[in-house]
Parts: sequence; structure tokens; C-alpha cells
Amino acid sequence: MTAPAQVSAPLAMLAELTHRCPLACPYCSNPLQLDRRSDELDTATWVRVFQEAAALGILQIHLSGGEPAARRDLVELVAGAARAGLYTNLITSGIGLDQARLAALAEAGLDHVQLSVQGIDEPSADAVAGLAGSHRRKRAFAAMTTALGLPLTVNVVLHRGNLAALEALVEEAITLGARRIELAHAQYYGWGLINRDALMPDRASVIAARTTLDRLRAATQGRIVIDYVPPDHFALYPKPCVNGWGQQSLNVTPRGRVLPCHAAETIPGLEFWTVAEHSLDVIWRNSPAFNAYRGEDWMVEPCRSCARKAIDFGGCRCQALALTGDARNTDPVCTLSPHHLRVEALADTPLTNTTLVMRGRSAQGVEALPHDEPLADRMSPACRDRP
Repeated sequence: MTAPAQVSAPLAMLAELTHRCPLACPYCSNPLQLDRRSDELDTATWVRVFQEAAALGILQIHLSGGEPAARRDLVELVAGAARAGLYTNLITSGIGLDQARLAALAEAGLDHVQLSVQGIDEPSADAVAGLAGSHRRKRAFAAMTTALGLPLTVNVVLHRGNLAALEALVEEAITLGARRIELAHAQYYGWGLINRDALMPDRASVIAARTTLDRLRAATQGRIVIDYVPPDHFALYPKPCVNGWGQQSLNVTPRGRVLPCHAAETIPGLEFWTVAEHSLDVIWRNSPAFNAYRGEDWMVEPCRSCARKAIDFGGCRCQALALTGDARNTDPVCTLSPHHLRVEALADTPLTNTTLVMRGRSAQGVEALPHDEPLADRMSPACRDRP
């Protein structure tokens, strides 16, 4: 497909520096087939991509993974993004960054830190993370972050196992010194889809959580900002996924593929260009994958004639594929979709898996060693190149 007549510049880019990670979270957004270390972009290529991003008009770079601290060159990457004039946000588990390395990141130009938190107490949080002692290390990392004066956001993926603990999670974020907490329900792609039966809450819990959230926002006003991403399956209309396919953001994978969203590779038949073959500007404007669902020409009914098509853009293409088998269909979360009953059936299925038995993603052979050792140094040569 050709690009629409007007394609605005993206605002943000998610730079997935690596798929290596010390944790094994069962809702991980990484693909089931992880990129190898040997296929990761080198330092110079990432720095060139950051420069191209700034020239394209991108304002923010989110440095993510996996665990970005697994990259030995993380300080150089942050410095390169800062030199390009980009706002740098590090999304991390907090594992593998000691005080000296975090200080070096701040000195290099790091603007903001987002720390993932899996729970409020060590046993349950460590169980979800798949790494003993991880919650204790996260608390220590948060203290180092705020001591350096770096703004801290706490990220929490919500699911059946922690939804009742909303108030405690917000208080934990305040205790850690966070200025903001993002409470986002698990998304059911990849690892989350594998574990959907264990992760998805029931309707009553979701309704109760919304009431709790409203009360918490009023009670904590001025102390912390609470962002909330509700669960799709209990909504009447879909969320405007990535604010429209190919409209505001892009992802670059560890091996350099450029995606319209983090789960786009689940859609068969899309052609993804890489930063080794094309500039970021050319990919953004002309890539077949970006133009596949950009604008409105691709839409089928009921989206094509719907007044909401400029509000939610038809919803999520990946979810439409996962639940209907065709990425062109209206996101079945939408009450107007002919497939909406499938979503209602999932939302109202009685909870039978009450033990929260989940399959965690591979922890990549990382051992549970003291938090002040660089993550890359804690992998054997064989583990460093594992998929």
C-alpha cells in the first residue's frame, strides 16, 4: 500500500535494546521467539537510529527490553540519545544497575526512570518475577534513583493475582518515592495470551477496582499521579490502540525491525523493514507494515461507516487477529462488532484456575546474584547468546 497523503511525524519511539532479561514475568510483552544477543544492533547503529529519530521529529525515546541493563553499552546509548536532543526514559526491572552505573546514566543525560514492580511483598512479587530477591533489589534501586534526583515512575501490570491490592500498590509506589504510577491491565498477546486463564480477573473485581481507583486518586492528589489502563475485555468500545496504527509511535526491535506496535509481528503477511536497509524516515512513511492499517481505507464494516472510527481507529489489529482470526476485522472488544459475544464469553467465564499457575517467559539463564553486579557480567558466554 502507498502512504496516505499526509503522514505526521511520530512523537515517541520504543527502543527494545535486547530481549535478554533476568525476570520471567508471565505477562511479558516480548514475542515468544526472542531475538538472540548475536543479532542485536550494535552501539553505532542504535546511535544513528536515535539521530534519525530526532530528525524525523520524535521527542521521546523509551529504552526498554527485555532488560536494557543487559547491554554493556547502555551508558553510551543514553549519551547518544541525549546528544540527539531526545528525552530519554529508561524502562527497567532495576536488576543489574548499581549506584555507580545509574549515576553514569544520569550523567550521560538520562531524564526519567520507569521501574517495573510485580507486587507489594517479597514472596508474591518474586514469584511473579521468577527471581528470588528481586523485590528487595527493586526497592534498593528506587532509593538510588530518587537519591540521584531522577524522576521515578512505577509500572504495575494488573491481573487477577494483584487487582485487590490496588491501594497497597499505590502506597508502595509513594514509599518508593515515585511521582507517578502506571496501573495497566495485562494485555493478552504472546506470553500474556498463554497465561490468560490465570491472569484475567472477573467482572466483579474489575468493577470494584474502578471504584477503588477513583477513591485513591482523590486521596493521593498532590502526592502521586495515577495512570490507569483498563482491561479490554470488559469495555464497550476498544481503546485507541497506539492512537492509531502508524500515527504517533513506532517500535524498533533488538535486531532492528521497525514495528507500528510491540505485537505487530503476530500478524502474518506484514513486511517489516529494518534500520539496516532503510532510514527511519523512509520506514515511517513508506514501509508496507506501517501503511497496511494506516488511515481508514483498510477498514471494513462496521468500522468503515462508524462515527467512532476517528476516535478508536477500529481498535487493536493484533487483538482482532487473536480473537477473530483476521486483523482487518473490527476489534471484537467493540460492542458493535459481530464478534463481540466472544469477548463477553471470555469476560464472563467462571474462574477455575484459582492457583494462578502460570508459564513464565525464559529467564535467559541469569542467576540470582547480588544486585550490584552488571547483568551482562552475570551470564555465562553460552547464556549470553541464548534465544
